[in-house]
Amino acid sequence: MIAIVDYQMGNLRSVQKGFEKVGYQATITSDPAVLAEADKIVLPGVGAFGDAMAELERRHLVEPIRQAIADGKPFLGICLGLQLLFDVGYEGGRHAGLGVLAGEVVRFDLPSDYKVPHMGWNQLQIRRPAPVLAGLAEGTHCYFVHSYHVVPRDADVVATQTDYGGPFCSMVWRDNIFATQFHPEKSQADGLKILRNFAAL
Repeated sequence: MIAIVDYQMGNLRSVQKGFEKVGYQATITSDPAVLAEADKIVLPGVGAFGDAMAELERRHLVEPIRQAIADGKPFLGICLGLQLLFDVGYEGGRHAGLGVLAGEVVRFDLPSDYKVPHMGWNQLQIRRPAPVLAGLAEGTHCYFVHSYHVVPRDADVVATQTDYGGPFCSMVWRDNIFATQFHPEKSQADGLKILRNFAAL
């Protein structure tokens, strides 16, 4: 079973529909017991870092997520679900994240001719060929909408970079952890390949 974590942040149904399009069922849940039984975990999200962590804590979902990752279950973070994996985020103050990956989440600091949030289609530069990227070509376009980006302490976790006024980490991969700053569920055929690859792990 694929479990999509429901913490009232983002369009969960669009992620669920993405999996359905590639032939896999996914359950939207905020029940820690369901997460414990799931084979794979998806943490999507759109919104503020601090609010998201507060909601995960209120719903008693922090430890089940950490435990699923520690147990080696395939984990997919999407957008805010990528950012929450890191130690700290600076959106509206300083907020502790899940601390699964070392590093921080910072706002784009760009010349005035670059708009923030970074919104729209942009290319992936593949640094490490993560299994979920199978079938995707160098330079594949995916859909982004974000004002903050992750800065991993360990460069070896970076799977893809994207250029927006300079390179930033657009996907991480470590062992069973896969997480994207872009939205696979909004990235048409190539994004659906990522969901299919993840579901088939």
